[in-house]
Amino acid sequence: MFHTDRTPDFKTVLIASGVVLTLAMGVRHGLGFWLQPISQAHGWTRETFSLAIAMQNLMWGAIGPFAGMACDRFGTARVIFLGAFLYAAGLLWMALVHQPLAFVLGSGILIGAALACTAFGAVSGIVGRSAPPEKRSWAFGISSAAGSFGQFMMMPVEQQLISVAGWQQAFFWLAALVLVMMLPMALRLKEPAREAAAHGQSIGEAIREAFAYRPFQLLVAGYFVCGFQVVFIGAHLPSYLKDKGIMDPNVAVIALALIGLFNIFGSYYAGKLGGLLPKRYLLAGIYSLRSVAIALFLAAPLSPLSVYLFAAAMGLLWLSTVPLTNGIVAGIFGVKHLSMLSGFVFFSHQVGSFLGVWLGGWLFTRQGSYDTVWAITLGLGIFATLINLPVREQAIARPLAAR
Repeated sequence: MFHTDRTPDFKTVLIASGVVLTLAMGVRHGLGFWLQPISQAHGWTRETFSLAIAMQNLMWGAIGPFAGMACDRFGTARVIFLGAFLYAAGLLWMALVHQPLAFVLGSGILIGAALACTAFGAVSGIVGRSAPPEKRSWAFGISSAAGSFGQFMMMPVEQQLISVAGWQQAFFWLAALVLVMMLPMALRLKEPAREAAAHGQSIGEAIREAFAYRPFQLLVAGYFVCGFQVVFIGAHLPSYLKDKGIMDPNVAVIALALIGLFNIFGSYYAGKLGGLLPKRYLLAGIYSLRSVAIALFLAAPLSPLSVYLFAAAMGLLWLSTVPLTNGIVAGIFGVKHLSMLSGFVFFSHQVGSFLGVWLGGWLFTRQGSYDTVWAITLGLGIFATLINLPVREQAIARPLAAR
């Protein structure tokens, strides 16, 4: 009952996948609020919790290609259904486990696998297959905007749950919310009829073709930077602000919510512009503007206003890379294996995420500040600007299959 070849309603697919992304990304972006409460409750350094979040990101990326294969082969609904239960289990694990190694490994595997089954990589395939080709970039922008709306909506909810119910009970509430919201939406995701592929490409052939193609390699390298930047900032910004003397937790809540709010517009218009302008130039522009925003934030006197301006600027640039990157992959290779190939690109993103969040905690523990990680984040933005410029977006030329 999960998979059907009946032509789906495109709007229904967008809405249902948007709700799933809203919750999956919203809950995930708020996990930084638990860094200090959990560390204080268990007597851990920040490195332990940072390693757990880093492990989640790494497993998200490592499992992503396999979740994408399952989506392309068996249908997205089944994969999201599994992901909802994994997400709830991972949140309960974070609430109940007190041993550091078990906390890191268990939450890393459960939450990472859940995100692989419910976030952008899993959803991109059904969105790309359901959308008309001329609307595909726009549809990816809508999906990215839904994930951004989740961040905007869930930041205050998660912070308020921690304040009112305590950090442990807050996990219980979120686990219930994930199941109640995601499971009905999964049932609405009907796959379109499969198109006959003239080249009859297998999974192995698709993987070999992609990784031998230079533009794909460049996208993989550039996406590493995106993961490093956004996860370091998302996970460590609340603690960074407290270390610098901004003790009001609402400043961090508002900042992260502003990132989500402005990224709704950034993601939507990135997808819209991706249908009109070369996507590689848009990607290079996004990374260069991130470097400018970070440099100005570090150079300016720190105040709530400077934090809000930085959050708004980063929000416009936050997930706006997603519709452009997925659009390039779909344009080059087609949509038959889109979830799987997007999963491979996203794995690079998550390796960057792992290093960004873990390195932030590791260097802070040893140096007592985030200065070095900020410098790395800035330099990587310049690297990503340069690496995206040579990407070619034309469809790959394939020989016709022998009849």
